[in-house]
Amino acid sequence: MRDKKRLSLMLVALSLTISSVPGYAATTQEQISGVQAQKKSMESTLEDTRNKIAGLESKKDQSESYMSDLSSQLTDLQNSLEQLKTESESKEKELEQVQTELEDARDQETKQYRDMKLRIQYMYENSNSGYLEMLFSSENFGDFISRAQNMAEISKYDRKMLDDYQAIKEQVQEKENKVLDEQKEIAVLQDQSSEKQEQVQELYQSTYNQVRNYNEDLNQVETQEGDLLSQINAQEETITQLMVQAKNEEVERQQREAAAEQAAKEAEAARAAQKQQAEAQAAAESNSVSSRSKKNTTSSTGKPSAQKLSDSGSDNRRESDNASAGNSGNTTPASPGQSSGQGNYLGNFKLTSYCNCEICTGGWAGGATASGTIPTPGRTIAMAGLPFGTKLLINGNVYTVEDRGTQYGHVDIFTGNHADAVAFGTQHADVYRLN
Repeated sequence: MRDKKRLSLMLVALSLTISSVPGYAATTQEQISGVQAQKKSMESTLEDTRNKIAGLESKKDQSESYMSDLSSQLTDLQNSLEQLKTESESKEKELEQVQTELEDARDQETKQYRDMKLRIQYMYENSNSGYLEMLFSSENFGDFISRAQNMAEISKYDRKMLDDYQAIKEQVQEKENKVLDEQKEIAVLQDQSSEKQEQVQELYQSTYNQVRNYNEDLNQVETQEGDLLSQINAQEETITQLMVQAKNEEVERQQREAAAEQAAKEAEAARAAQKQQAEAQAAAESNSVSSRSKKNTTSSTGKPSAQKLSDSGSDNRRESDNASAGNSGNTTPASPGQSSGQGNYLGNFKLTSYCNCEICTGGWAGGATASGTIPTPGRTIAMAGLPFGTKLLINGNVYTVEDRGTQYGHVDIFTGNHADAVAFGTQHADVYRLN
């Protein structure tokens, strides 16, 4: 479909090129100038289009780079959420363990509270006399000390158990509060990460849509670029054909001028011959009258020789014949497309030289020709307007058209090195196309 579109645009460009020629039958050179002006305008549009492509590609690259960064952020956020989820699950298990320990502490508290309540009840019911009775009922002093120590140990133990319980309870409660705080922090981080993930996801989607729009714009502009290139190529082909036509017209004009000059010379020679013949005839008639006059006046006077008059007339005729023969020896060059002894004469072309270096061929340095052959000094030439493989006779040498790069009428001759190409300079020579 795209090829058909481009073909139609090429046909439109050609029709516009033809329609741009004025109705008064503009000269070939005027047609060339008109097409070159259109081509220059197209090339300016093409340059703008390529700048637009470069701008879109730059924006697309930036957006794709931004998408890559966003993708990395999404990956990091996803990993962070997974880690937070793992930590949350760990904290949940830790909280369950702490809550179990807290329950055990509370059970211990209940047990201690129950034991202490029984001892207090016992002490209240038996008052202090029970302890005194226990002490004074000792069998000896050692027993008294032992009972006193036991009573102190019991009291100390109760105090210690109360303190331990209180410490454990505070410890467990502190641990529970810490776990709960950590759980809250994890929940906050999860919320923040989820919110950040949603924001990044929205940015990623927005950037993705932007890149897709850039791709669509690029496809459209690249299609325009292709269409412009097709039109420019069509205009270049038209210019080449017009230049061939202009060159042929120039040769024909030169030959017409040469023929007209030759005809003028021949007419001038014929007039001179006629004048000379008339003068000779007048002289002969004058001599004849004079001879008859002298014959009548004197018989002793010698008469003019008839052979002399005959020789004079012959001399005049010979001069006229020689002039005609000299004119007939001048021949005009063959017209373009007509054969001569050296082939079909194409015209007097501009000659330059090039080699296979970067200075001469740029990015094509060291490569093959446009026809796919290996460029060879003494054989390869470059010129548009003639098919590849065409043989041209230039200055007695036969060359083959194997490359492009110059317009019709400008022959670029391949040489082996850059020094020879520079030394060749710019020349002009008659070019013949061999049959």
